[in-house]
Amino acid sequence: MIGLSDGWAVIPAAGVGSRLRPHTHTTPKALLPVAGKPILGYILDEVVRLGIDKVALVVGHLGDRIVQFVKKTYSFSQVVPVIQNEPQGLGQAVYLTRKWVDGAPLLIVYGDTVFEGDLMGAARLKADAAIGVRQVEDPRRFGVVQVEGQKIVRLVEKPEEFISDLAIVGVNLIQRSELLFSCLQTLVEKDIRTRGELQLTDAFGLMVEAGAHLEMFPVEHWFDCGAPESLLETNRHLLGRHATPCQREGAILIPPVFVAESATVKNSILGPYVSVGDDAEVTDALVRDSIIGEGAKLSGCFLERSLVGSKAVVEAGPRRLNVGDSSEVSLY
Repeated sequence: MIGLSDGWAVIPAAGVGSRLRPHTHTTPKALLPVAGKPILGYILDEVVRLGIDKVALVVGHLGDRIVQFVKKTYSFSQVVPVIQNEPQGLGQAVYLTRKWVDGAPLLIVYGDTVFEGDLMGAARLKADAAIGVRQVEDPRRFGVVQVEGQKIVRLVEKPEEFISDLAIVGVNLIQRSELLFSCLQTLVEKDIRTRGELQLTDAFGLMVEAGAHLEMFPVEHWFDCGAPESLLETNRHLLGRHATPCQREGAILIPPVFVAESATVKNSILGPYVSVGDDAEVTDALVRDSIIGEGAKLSGCFLERSLVGSKAVVEAGPRRLNVGDSSEVSLY
């Protein structure tokens, strides 16, 4: 059993989020909102639920914003920022935390991942490490595990040939962290890289080769929030499962939606699958399947499958048309 009450959570969150620009020019990817909460908030809620009280945040781009959010929102006994100046893979990110967490039980969750799975059940496994997995259609994009029953016998990062369709989703519980860090040190000292990076998957593979007992556990839902469409997909899923009914006078809200208490909605129709952040203002608008950031202002517009960043302004006034017979007009 993996006893986590004295353990650490390690959250690699140094990625710049290039596919989510321009939002990530000013907001770290881990703090982008989905269904009324930053991505990182869903991860840390699970950390709290597991009883873990110490967190190591591997940060780079806008890392101070991440640390401030965690310290302001949660009451962990320790929050340690670990700087990853030149990202060289998840293996390197975890290795940088060895000074603080070596020897203690460890939860590793990638900072752009929203997941739903039985972590308490995984912690009860009698294993040196429990690796969260999910079946995928195209395993070539992921690290994968090969299993015999529940036991992991082989791990491969982004295999070109089919080995397994059980993808490593970025949620890992480690009992023998001293062995993991020893394996990571081997990767660093021998500069063992896969696709140019120091891979956490390769370190897990070295643990297996050293005789460690690794087991897989299923992760029911898993969202990699690294691109606009995946962010919106996550928003849809979370709203569908967790949104509570809400009403606003002078507006029509089609559930599921989330509207922050401090947001203003007038003469508008929102939903389904819309999140509106704190202090946002939506007037004379029709919005569906979108995320509206805090302090944003929308007026006179129709938005669908859209991301509107914090304090952004979107205005679209009335239009005048003189359209002849058999015409076709599309206004986007």
